[in-house]
Amino acid sequence: MKRSLKIGSVAGIGIFLHWTFLLLVAAIFAYYYVQSQSVGAAVSGMGLILAVFLCVILHELGHALTARRFGVPTRSITLYPIGGLARLERIPSEPMKEFWIAIGGPAVNVVIAAGLALVLLATGGSFAPDALQAPGQHLLASLLWINVVLAGFNLLPAFPMDGGRVLRALLALRQDYAQATQTAANVGQAMAVLFGLFGLLSFNPILMFIALFVYVGAQQESQQAVYRAFTEDTPVRQAMVTRFAALAPDDTLDDAVDELLAGTDHDFPVVQDGEIVGLLRRKQLIAALSEHDRATAVSKVADQDFFTTEPGAPLDQVFRDMSEHSCSTVPVVQGHRLLGLLTLENVGELIMVSSALRSQGRRYEQRARPVQSPVHRSSDGAAPPGSTPMP
Repeated sequence: MKRSLKIGSVAGIGIFLHWTFLLLVAAIFAYYYVQSQSVGAAVSGMGLILAVFLCVILHELGHALTARRFGVPTRSITLYPIGGLARLERIPSEPMKEFWIAIGGPAVNVVIAAGLALVLLATGGSFAPDALQAPGQHLLASLLWINVVLAGFNLLPAFPMDGGRVLRALLALRQDYAQATQTAANVGQAMAVLFGLFGLLSFNPILMFIALFVYVGAQQESQQAVYRAFTEDTPVRQAMVTRFAALAPDDTLDDAVDELLAGTDHDFPVVQDGEIVGLLRRKQLIAALSEHDRATAVSKVADQDFFTTEPGAPLDQVFRDMSEHSCSTVPVVQGHRLLGLLTLENVGELIMVSSALRSQGRRYEQRARPVQSPVHRSSDGAAPPGSTPMP
């Protein structure tokens, strides 16, 4: 995982620490040192933050382990300065499963707070909310109130907090998924506006940051729901490109540049006897031009490590894989033969077409069409007119 350090794993789930988390630890140390002019107080403040993020890990494990009970794996848990993120393989389509997964995190914070309260009762400790001012003397009380705040904040009915997902799950019991997401996103953005106004009037930059965080999170969740609604139960063949430029293994970088400048394709499959043997991406082509002679064969610089999909594969799953691998183009093959390319741009176009047709009460259905071959270069360097069926 880029820019993250693996610090361990629990139940097979990798736990990572993003490098920006170290900036937070340093900032907290500096804050408590300036406030108290004491290294001991600064160390205590740092200890409190580390204890809080241990609670955050437990919070995310609450999501992850609940998801596992419903057959949804978790890729990893990453700690950021603003909290943790459990990366689930997918969000369940059943509303109540999403409800229990979303509620699993805040429930852990409630259990932690209740456990700390019992310890404080047994030891006669202080429950004073101002314990955060002296974390070295009131560590348990500080953790108790922080867990209460974490549970309450995460249950606000606004994306990207857990409460937004809880609200969507409840709405999805009566509405379709996309409509439920949009309603929950609207609620979250309305709350963000209120947070922003209150923060502006009270000159509170933290509230203004939270408002921006909530507003953007709600917008992103709404967009993801739209993508899910239009790609679910849709095969890859409906979105794949069947007319595209391809290169032969012995074509040169000069040939590839001609194809790049002559058309709209960004990534080029390297094809030999109907089979894809490499994928030359635009960024690789540009980098290769500064490192190799222009007469270098594309087979020497094309990517050999790429994943493929089949025409009948579910588009939503392949789309998630593309996002996960930061991949803009995926070859579509059947057996070993290249049939087409799936690009993020074409997926977006399919969604726009389907959205326009849905507004008219219709649904996009792929017309029966023969699979066409990629357009290859002719001997004089120009692409031949038209295209012919693959042999």
